[in-house]
Order: sequence, then C-alpha cells, then structure tokens
Amino acid sequence: MTGPCFIFFFLLLNLLPFFQTLEASHCSIKGLPLVRNIADLPQDNYGRGGLSHITVAGSLLHGLKEVEVWLQTFAPGSRTPIHRHSCEEVFVVLKGSGTLYLASSSNKYPGKPEEHFIFSNSTLHIPVNDVHQVWNTNEHEDLQMLVIISRPPIKVFIYERLVDASHCS
Repeated sequence: MTGPCFIFFFLLLNLLPFFQTLEASHCSIKGLPLVRNIADLPQDNYGRGGLSHITVAGSLLHGLKEVEVWLQTFAPGSRTPIHRHSCEEVFVVLKGSGTLYLASSSNKYPGKPEEHFIFSNSTLHIPVNDVHQVWNTNEHEDLQMLVIISRPPIKVFIYERLVDASHCS
C-alpha cells in the first residue's frame, strides 16, 4: 500500500516540470514581451541595397548569450559581401532561391569557392571562419532566410574578393 508521503512526493516530481514550464512561459528577456510580431521589430540594410535584416532574437537587443536569430530578405540580384566570422551559422531558406559560395578556412587565404544552389525549404551550415557569400541569383523572386548564429555578438571579416592561395607568394 502506498503511503501519503509517497503520493505527495510522486505528484511533486511529476508536476514540478509543468509548473516550471508554466512559469518560464510568462517570462521575458530584458523587459521585452515573449511573443512579438516580427513586423514590429527594427529593420536595417547595413548600407547594402536590396537587403532587409531583422534581428528576431539577439544578444544586444534581447540579452541572448548562446544564439542569435535573424530574418534576412534579399531582393533579386542582391548579396552579402564575401565574409567570414567566428561563429557557426545555419540558414533555413523560407522562400526563393539563390547561390551560396563557400570557401574553406583551411588556408591563410580562401581558395576557389564551391557553388551551392539553395532553394525554398533547404538548410545550409557554415562552419566557423569559412569564407562565404549568399547571393540571390533568382531574377524574379526575393530570397528570404532565417539565420541562426552561435556565440553572439560576432566579429565579421569582409573580403574584397576571394583569392586563390596558389597565386599568393
């Protein structure tokens, strides 16, 4: 026969995660509401025509420490600069298509980039410090992606062009 102490302990162990989840669902980050409309968040283009960048959840605006989430939309023909950064990056293509150029960071200078066709519902993973560029090569439709980065805030290193290491002395 089960005693009242055992039943209380059993209920406490099983209901505690429920109460913690319930309590956590009402919290906010730095005073911002937990549920926000993306359309109400600030938008920037960082001086790049055809780009719309929204930090959906970030380190500076929202106090996140391990990840940052962006929504980026590229008009036809627009692109990121050729760059690398000290974090991992995952892209989820929500709509449109384009090209990812990726060059390994294994050399002092990045080599010839590999071309990867990206499309709606595809995902991409960029390793730490690998040089890359995202380009909306679709002439008729915006390219929209959800971008998740690790270890924010990040330092971005921009290249004027990709240089083949075999041509450097």
